[in-house]
Amino acid sequence: MGGQACVLYGGAEFSRDTDLAVLADPENLERLRRALDDLQATCITVPPFELRYLERGLAIHFRCRHPQAESLRIDVMSKMRGVDEFPALWDRRTTVELMGEPVELLSLPDLVQSKKTQRDKDWPMIARLLEANYFANRDDPSPEQVAFWLRELRTPSLLIEVARRFEDECRLASADRPLLSPAAAAKDADLADALAAEERAERVADAAYWGPLKEELAALRRDRRS
Repeated sequence: MGGQACVLYGGAEFSRDTDLAVLADPENLERLRRALDDLQATCITVPPFELRYLERGLAIHFRCRHPQAESLRIDVMSKMRGVDEFPALWDRRTTVELMGEPVELLSLPDLVQSKKTQRDKDWPMIARLLEANYFANRDDPSPEQVAFWLRELRTPSLLIEVARRFEDECRLASADRPLLSPAAAAKDADLADALAAEERAERVADAAYWGPLKEELAALRRDRRS
């Protein structure tokens, strides 16, 4: 669900760690615990590896010591702001094959949604993921892909292009994303302003979501030190 997924979707991000979305239930976490033991992975910071913290939406961080995964960091989450619960994510997953083994990725729309954070690096990545998907599929897109582009594209020139190519779909989608109106009218300055405002609103929402969770982490750190 992180940088390595972005690589596989064509976003070309270098990543030193592996981010995993997992089903948070006791049986599955025991399975995960055994896999982490095989990797000689230890929890490196708060919170500890407990179900209740995953259910709260916190990430749990590990560092691997196995010689074949030396110093690899693994971050595990089961709940993210604005993203569906795990069973829905699993139903929509994308499966790719690496070295003869299946790898399950968040679907591209779910990955994009998970990237709508306060972090500066996530917003250019969203744009790159959408651009890669558009250029790979623009000659013969499905209705679902057109809807995805209208909902999420952040590159003004491409958003204008899609709005012009798919006028009826754009008209319908503008009820949920008003900035499609200046896109359809090819008003570049208005569109750029609207995209910036859309990003600011998501950053504010993410800050509000993480406020109490950061306080909880700070309390856990104080307890750990004492």
